[in-house]
Amino acid sequence: MSTLTPSAEASAAPAERSFARQGLRLGIMTMIGRAYPRLVAANREPDWIFYEVALPLLQICAFALVYKALGAPKYIGIVILGGGMMAFWINVLWSMAAQLHWERQSGNLELYLMAPASMLWILAGMAIGGMLATAVRAAAVLILGSLIFGVTYHVVSYPLVILAFLFSLVALYGLGSMLASLYLLYNREVWAIQEVIQEPVALLTGSYVPVRALGPIVAGFAALIPLTLGLDAVRQLVFPHLFATLLSPGWEVAILGVLVIVFCGGAAWSLRYIEYRAKVLGRLSLKWQ
Repeated sequence: MSTLTPSAEASAAPAERSFARQGLRLGIMTMIGRAYPRLVAANREPDWIFYEVALPLLQICAFALVYKALGAPKYIGIVILGGGMMAFWINVLWSMAAQLHWERQSGNLELYLMAPASMLWILAGMAIGGMLATAVRAAAVLILGSLIFGVTYHVVSYPLVILAFLFSLVALYGLGSMLASLYLLYNREVWAIQEVIQEPVALLTGSYVPVRALGPIVAGFAALIPLTLGLDAVRQLVFPHLFATLLSPGWEVAILGVLVIVFCGGAAWSLRYIEYRAKVLGRLSLKWQ
């Protein structure tokens, strides 16, 4: 039961709203400030732009030429789309999941933990900056690959394409934020896992072959990776009736919406746990226990 008088409660309400607005403003400024270096650094080194566009394009060309040699040029489009989307997975793996580990090595992690803003805002800024920078490179790969091999697209539903793309990216970067916490908890042990899963994920998500070709059981487990459903949905919507699909685009977008909630909620919980261990327990690594 509240012990405040009605006048005291009325004066406390505006103060609480002002505090909430200040917290939201601080979080948004933190997010923008952390996203800015990602965008600037991504374009500061011209060498990186060349490597991140030309090298993935060579891999796409290899698979595209295989389909062309087999007399199935109509499947070249799915390879180009898959190669463009794989750029986001690589960015999540190296520039999101491993980022906090690198920040600890460089001495910046302590500053992040002492900052008044939550780690969620910092990771959100990293995700937005990395997402926008990678989108430019993915678009370059998609445009160049389509021009080289003469691929045309027939979009069935623009709203569903946009939803599938955005949901898959948000869920994917939420997964990356969860993996970032694992890097801090298990240190170098996670590096081996990262090296092992990089190429298998390219296969499981159906980046270069339709995911339905892996079989229903494997495809069902692969659907836990947001890139799998997002890529399959986008392909169905731009190449209708081209190949056997996993689910209808509507169902895949709905499942992606659930994955957004699961992975973003998991990221929020894991980052709060990291802050608790750092500020209350004074340690991060689990192997010290």
